[in-house]
Amino acid sequence: MKVEIWSDVMCPFCYIGKRKFEAALEQFAHKEAVEVVWKSFQLNPAMETQPDRNISEYLAETKGWTVGYARQMNDYVTQMAAEVGLHYDFDKAVVANSFDAHRLVQLAKKHGKGDAMEERLFKAYFTEGLNTADHATLLKLGTDIGLDADEVKQVLASDQYTGEVKRDISESRQIGVTGVPFFVFNHKYAVSGAQAPETFLGALNKSFGEWEAASNPAEAVTLDGPACTPDGECA
Repeated sequence: MKVEIWSDVMCPFCYIGKRKFEAALEQFAHKEAVEVVWKSFQLNPAMETQPDRNISEYLAETKGWTVGYARQMNDYVTQMAAEVGLHYDFDKAVVANSFDAHRLVQLAKKHGKGDAMEERLFKAYFTEGLNTADHATLLKLGTDIGLDADEVKQVLASDQYTGEVKRDISESRQIGVTGVPFFVFNHKYAVSGAQAPETFLGALNKSFGEWEAASNPAEAVTLDGPACTPDGECA
């Protein structure tokens, strides 16, 4: 059974949602039968990479906030991340367009390493303060999870996997994704946002039962939780 997850590597709730989903999956009796598929989504496709600026300064300028208020918002998310064992350091976070990072995820998916690539990119962005648009950095992150260095270089030097990224984004629009993370279970049941593990576990049980029985799907239902939207809101 597939669980598709639309996500952006610069989305703080996506990393938190990943941890909460993983906690649910650990409790799921049939976890070996679940295939997790990561899907590309860009919160800000027009963002220009600015390695000399951090994300608090960027948010303050683009949203009309003070830097102090932006840091207050980031502190709130940092606390949420800590509750699931993640360490966020927004003072180090680099303003970076995520498109090439998504192309790298698509390459990793080809080799069955999509989840590992997402995890490495999240840590690089939120904890290590690395520039996830920089090709040398992406090369290192790709080889960290076992991708071939020459293949990563070839992909980054070309437009490979551009089509795959754009198709994921187009599909998200077609199914009504307005914020990420967005989880779709067995093409039927959707969970929006970084929900509690119990919510994800319920979705896994419901979807698996329908998948296993190959029954007609129930009416589509979406459960909403903390998420980030393309207008820059994370709540």
